[in-house]
Amino acid sequence: MCGRFILLTDLSVIVESFRIGEVAAEYKPGGNISPGQQISAVIRDENVNKLVDFRWGLIPSWAKDPSIGNKTFNARAETIAEKPSFREAFKRRRCLIVADGFYEWQKMEKGKKPFHFSLRSAEPFGLAGLYETWLSPENKPVKTCTIITTAANNLLKPIHDRMPVIVPKDEEALWMDPGVLDPKELAAILKPYPAEEMKMAEGFFFRSVMLTDDFVNR
Repeated sequence: MCGRFILLTDLSVIVESFRIGEVAAEYKPGGNISPGQQISAVIRDENVNKLVDFRWGLIPSWAKDPSIGNKTFNARAETIAEKPSFREAFKRRRCLIVADGFYEWQKMEKGKKPFHFSLRSAEPFGLAGLYETWLSPENKPVKTCTIITTAANNLLKPIHDRMPVIVPKDEEALWMDPGVLDPKELAAILKPYPAEEMKMAEGFFFRSVMLTDDFVNR
């Protein structure tokens, strides 16, 4: 799974790295980003890469109760083409969730131990995501998203059996392109990221980050 991630990179770096043509987001970096919070994502809209805001936890357009978003912050790569909550978004509403790193927790005899994962290049990366727009009873649009997970690579396997999908740079445009409809072509992107291009550190990542009690006890 992916239940916590980090984004502390300067906005100017993100704009350059993801070739952003329009910033339509209230950019909020954070060292402890969790489901339910506002997050930054890149979408392809009218042939322009746009940085936008989503609430993390996808609410399908047909949902009657928005609390479903509490359970849909992750989507398994193996089943997104069939699951009612994700299949329509998988067809045409794919995005990149911008991150610097993410956490997984290893189960211990007493509690859990956190591990931080990032790229060896120290560059920000895009996590494969899906997004939807849900209309509230007051007819207010609520834009939400989910992060796709896949089987863990060899670096993560000792810690957890799942990991978020990191989209390689040369496949970002393909993933976001709403004109790409072949599910097999899209599914080929949803694979474990090469372990040799990642690094792992035990504990929390500190860079002017204030850790809450909830975060430490996660």
